[in-house]
Amino acid sequence: MLDWLQAGGFPEAQGIDTASRHQLLRDYVDVAVLRDVIDRHEVSNVVGLRALVRHLLGNAGSMFSVEKFHAVLRSLGISIGRDTLHQLLAHLEDCFLVRLVWMESGSERQRMVNPRKAYPVDPGLIPLFDRTGRANVGHALETAVLVELERRRCDVTYVRTPEGYEVDFLARRAGGDAELIQVCADLADPATGDRELRALATAGARFPRARRRLLTLHREGIPGDLPAGVEAQPAYEWLLAPPVSA
Repeated sequence: MLDWLQAGGFPEAQGIDTASRHQLLRDYVDVAVLRDVIDRHEVSNVVGLRALVRHLLGNAGSMFSVEKFHAVLRSLGISIGRDTLHQLLAHLEDCFLVRLVWMESGSERQRMVNPRKAYPVDPGLIPLFDRTGRANVGHALETAVLVELERRRCDVTYVRTPEGYEVDFLARRAGGDAELIQVCADLADPATGDRELRALATAGARFPRARRRLLTLHREGIPGDLPAGVEAQPAYEWLLAPPVSA
């Protein structure tokens, strides 16, 4: 599964060396940016667009705020309007280069003012733009889970509780079933498991009808004494299992 998280799911990217795969995926991004955004929408601020693409694809699973990113660009001497950034963000999502996850809220205004979480459309794109030098397995796993939830046609948000805990995804199916999903690649540290389970429990109190699921990379480290109502399993089992019918 690690190989898949690093290579991604594009068929042409399978079974080739790393340098060739990275070049292929860069070409995919360039085609999406040039043909589906710049040409189609007659974008004139190409510098701002490319900076936005680099930021979104290099920070998978991170919070994204147009206001904060606008301030960063201004500090770099890049002139671009906030409304333009909002438009470019929508274009990038429309061409299936990035996916945006809104915060769960009954208030549309609260949804709008809170940051969104941004993900590439494929985990294989993360190494192309990440400059931290980290493996980023956790972010790749999150991305893979989100892609699968969208493939299953779920409506997906993230949850932030009043206590300050966060759950990666609240997935709702067309039939109304809901599931809280926390993704954590490594549960070797017991404190990490406690934190993730506490977040699920706190969010579960807000959404008592939602199933609670913890997905990890390996079976090792999964606590043996899970709280009642919490399911934990390796992500590959969940990915390969047939989705529950709505």
